[in-house]
Amino acid sequence: MIDISERAQQHFLRLLSQQGIEGLSIRLRVTAPGTPAANCELEFCEPDELTGNEWTLECDGFLFQIEGDSAPWLDGASIDYESNATGGQLNIRAPRIKGDMPGIEASLVERVRYVLDAEVNPRIAAHGGRISLLEVSAEGVVVLQFGGGCHGCGMVDVTLKQGVEKTLRERVPEITEVRDATDHAGGSNPYYSKHEGQSALG
Repeated sequence: MIDISERAQQHFLRLLSQQGIEGLSIRLRVTAPGTPAANCELEFCEPDELTGNEWTLECDGFLFQIEGDSAPWLDGASIDYESNATGGQLNIRAPRIKGDMPGIEASLVERVRYVLDAEVNPRIAAHGGRISLLEVSAEGVVVLQFGGGCHGCGMVDVTLKQGVEKTLRERVPEITEVRDATDHAGGSNPYYSKHEGQSALG
């Protein structure tokens, strides 16, 4: 069901040993499963906090609990731990927790919005950024607004072309172009306007 690497198990064991609580385990749950806002949460769990519906995995030196209602969403999930200069990073990959992308019968707007919420925004949230969908034209032109840490960022062209546009066009092939409607130079007001068939983008 879920693969926990040896490095991740050693990391969890270190954390548990630092707590000094007998029988303490790690519990994993999925919040808002089946939606673009789905997320994985890890917590310490004492024996008297177990509800009885957990799935229990026996790891090297400790027990790993998976909340029962979350288990179906964690099929094919994996947890790994990567050491780095500042300590380390725990990586949880759970490809099924957000549910399935809307099918071809869904509107272009629904599918673009799903990709933004499920894939793009979680990535740039680490930098305090957020991307909103302003418009999808009949010709498949997607107009986005960058906010938060992305607003005014000098790397926004790179983010748009190499990251966001690439992801959107892979997931929604009908997209013909992705445009940025944010006024990165002067303020928070978008200045996307149609003028003689052209968009006034800086």
